[in-house]
Amino acid sequence: MVSLAIDVMGGDHAPRAVVEGVSRALDSLAGIDRLLLVGRQPEVEAELRRVGKLGDARLELVHADEVIGMDEPPAAAIRSKRNASIAVAVDLVKQGRALAVVSAGHTGAAVASTVLKLRTLPGIERPGIAAVLPGTDGRCLLLDAGANVDAKPSHLAQYAIMGEIYMREILGVARPRVGLLNVGGEDGKGNELTRESFRILSGLGDGGMEFIGNVEPDDLFSSHVDVVVCDGFSGNVVLKTGEAVAKFIRDRLRLSVGRNPVRLAGAALLRGAFAEFRKISDAEEYGGAPLLGVNGVCIKGHGSSSPLAVRNAIKVAMEAVEHHINDQIVARVRELGVARPERLPPAAIQGEEP
Repeated sequence: MVSLAIDVMGGDHAPRAVVEGVSRALDSLAGIDRLLLVGRQPEVEAELRRVGKLGDARLELVHADEVIGMDEPPAAAIRSKRNASIAVAVDLVKQGRALAVVSAGHTGAAVASTVLKLRTLPGIERPGIAAVLPGTDGRCLLLDAGANVDAKPSHLAQYAIMGEIYMREILGVARPRVGLLNVGGEDGKGNELTRESFRILSGLGDGGMEFIGNVEPDDLFSSHVDVVVCDGFSGNVVLKTGEAVAKFIRDRLRLSVGRNPVRLAGAALLRGAFAEFRKISDAEEYGGAPLLGVNGVCIKGHGSSSPLAVRNAIKVAMEAVEHHINDQIVARVRELGVARPERLPPAAIQGEEP
């Protein structure tokens, strides 16, 4: 039975956008057995009534009266606000009542809560956020996109394995090409982190990984590489810059076309091309990014998620559950010999040494 926990209070437009996204998911996605909606029950019930889903047999309301604000330190907030919506949603996964959690709320709180409560997978030191980026012919997975800003070479090696499996199982690339984000494509480029990571990743080729070496930021959108690994600081900068540039181009085209009647007439002929560009460049179409490496499934949506983005994040969660990717990650990490030493306890949160 596919049962998912939804953090209804997470996100800039919660709870309205989240409930609308839930409604869209119920109407368009097959295989949903139960959605556990976590949040302030009176507010959630009001939104469900508005969209005509109050009383739907596939929905169960779980009351949580606290919300973690964007300006709160995540680890401290998780420990002090035990009834926060994201904390309660993750607890449902820990208890086995849900197979995955979906949240568009505070990224740090989502990461801290899942790692503190679910812990990392055997052999994994730090989890990473895997973001899907559009390419000229296909898609690219960027990992880590913001969960772990102080990464070590062993973390990046584990990200490469997790990204390889996710790209193969979820996105359908039979033999993913893995690259290391760097300031140049030549061997020996970069800082201590990237040089040591390059050495480790090069050795994984003996185990069947197709490591193609260093890649630069423009390669992420060129379809020359399928999985790109980096520290969370660099990945988050790349991701947010890419989103901002795509939005600028869409807004600028709309403004330029609208100013001129002749251009407006011509744009009608290109409506299909514009729609296709929006579809591949809009983060809402990809829904959410999985937090890979935790002992459960956590899908993190954008803070400004729309109903469409929430619906698609639920779809991503269902795919991750159905493909059992965590079992494959554990087996592959052990096979390639990059597992965390067993004498070390699982890492708790970003910034805390194991």
